[in-house]
Amino acid sequence: MLEDMWHQATGRMGGTVPWLERHQVMLYLAALLAGAGVGLLVPAVAGPAGHAINPVLGVLLYSTFLAVPFPRLAGAFRDGRFLMAILLVNFAVVPLVAFGLSRFVAPSQVLEVAVLFVLLTPCVDYVIVFTRLAGGAADRLLAATPLLMLAQMALLPVYLRLMVGEGLVQTVDAGPFLEAFVLLIALPLAAAWLTQTAAARWRAGRWLRDGALAAMVPLMMATLAVVVASQIHGVGAHLGGLLAVIPVFVGFAVVMVVIGLAAGRLARLDAPGRRAVVYSGVTRNSLVVLPLVLALPAPFDLAPLVVVTQTLVELVIMVVLVRALPLVVRERSWT
Repeated sequence: MLEDMWHQATGRMGGTVPWLERHQVMLYLAALLAGAGVGLLVPAVAGPAGHAINPVLGVLLYSTFLAVPFPRLAGAFRDGRFLMAILLVNFAVVPLVAFGLSRFVAPSQVLEVAVLFVLLTPCVDYVIVFTRLAGGAADRLLAATPLLMLAQMALLPVYLRLMVGEGLVQTVDAGPFLEAFVLLIALPLAAAWLTQTAAARWRAGRWLRDGALAAMVPLMMATLAVVVASQIHGVGAHLGGLLAVIPVFVGFAVVMVVIGLAAGRLARLDAPGRRAVVYSGVTRNSLVVLPLVLALPAPFDLAPLVVVTQTLVELVIMVVLVRALPLVVRERSWT
């Protein structure tokens, strides 16, 4: 349904959009490289680019939500096997994997704490975009978003207390989670629903809907470029101290792809459901966690750059998975 709506809309936009769709992976990699180049050559761009992340991401999510069949969301929320797989992967398996991998950087408490902050929180925003691009069940994942957000708000302090002790738990504030949910989920979702309603009644609404759907690839390119441009200079300036966490983040993604595939098979999900479980397990909530890490005491001043490093590693992995995951999880491979 998601793909049908998107293709119907983009089919009315001429030959440019199909070309963008066919070459989207290379275009995303080009956007990552362009953002890195601008961020390294013009360090002053980091501030404005950082402020642009949430607005650009909000527009991208609005475009993504336009392809969601809202009447089917209630049914997606009742998909018990999918919801159970998502929750168990993110809140039973991921903490074990995150704690195990954090042992590799445990001699540095700064690196350990930053790694745990970002790996313990599943993404609830652009994971929906990448899931849709990979042919995954974006509507079911969207229906699970409130549960994922509430669960991580409740469980992050618990896991941190168990893994690093009581001292840092007092720094965890629910404010950034709530703000991100309103700005990046609730508002774009409401705007998309209003646009769909208008499209069913007026031609102008259909033009707006079709134009926003057709802009998906350019919006994703803009988001990737802005995120990288805003952070790459800081990472580059401290690369020596951050090299230790890169294998941790790559290893996490590899392990979670395998676990996500296994969880989807055990739950007997269809191919779109399995792809969504994989993406949910791999993708972390770095853009929301970053304000939490920025609030840590002064000795943890390197921690925000650890979170940013995870974002950069993850973006490359997600772009690769857009092409690779449909080849691994085919429509009939779950039976």
